[in-house]
Amino acid sequence: MAEFTLTGLRVLQEVAATGSFTAAAETLGYTQSAISRQIAAVEAAAGVALFDRGRRGVTLNAAGRVLARHAAGVLAGVEAAESELAGLRDRLAGRVSVGAFPTACAALLPRAVARMRAEHPGVEVTLSEASTPTLLRRLRGGRLEVAVVGVGQGLPAWDLGGLRQDALGEDVLLVAVPDGHRLGRQGPVGVADLRDEPWIVGEGNRGDPQFGAWPTLREPRIAYAVRSWPTRLGLVAAGLGLTVLPGLAVPGLPSGVRVVTVQDAGWRGRAAVAVSAPGRSPRAAALVSALTAEAAALRGSRR
Repeated sequence: MAEFTLTGLRVLQEVAATGSFTAAAETLGYTQSAISRQIAAVEAAAGVALFDRGRRGVTLNAAGRVLARHAAGVLAGVEAAESELAGLRDRLAGRVSVGAFPTACAALLPRAVARMRAEHPGVEVTLSEASTPTLLRRLRGGRLEVAVVGVGQGLPAWDLGGLRQDALGEDVLLVAVPDGHRLGRQGPVGVADLRDEPWIVGEGNRGDPQFGAWPTLREPRIAYAVRSWPTRLGLVAAGLGLTVLPGLAVPGLPSGVRVVTVQDAGWRGRAAVAVSAPGRSPRAAALVSALTAEAAALRGSRR
């Protein structure tokens, strides 16, 4: 008697999602004939056809929808079991503390913490959001094990002497504009296109770096200076100005805002760096690995 298999259930889900044996094969890395065999085996185990086949692809029928619903629960349960078993095998346990500048906290840090939870469930990660000077003081004072800081043009030359530095890659600088803005309807823009636009810039404590208008723009027109990123982006969404935005923060954009790329030969760029003590713990090393992987994934998603 035919039986359901995990592979068959995964194939069922992918074919249902894509509506095509060919697309499912491309996504899963199988040949189309292998997909057909898996679906045939699942239908044999079910004792009934699961798809309506047509010229434009395949769709689940009533029986297929029932099985797909239960397959989702089965596969989720297996994934949870695998995660728990991995946790039993993982020797890493305890607590690790990490801090980052605000825009890195928008997407990079949450994704890295989620990766840590999946790969090292015995490790508890504590978070803090602060300016780079504050993060470095906490790191040197032993209150943080890992700090994500920004380096490059327009930023102070931070004292990183004696600290371990792991590059997380270039953090591209973009301009956030409201939906429907003229700059959002074209490709990359030049610095000249930014002239005469109202700018929303950051403000904070003395000594804390802030994003101003575009760095090489002369005599920008400042419309608002506010502390928090949600307020800055809310003003942009309302059509009250533009703001500079690091690429790391793009996944957290609110509705009503889009980003544009600026072609500027005078801008040499910035990068994000994970800083830690030379004798960092295995937990801190694992967290840096998670940050590196997620930073690469974020860069890939922008291409």
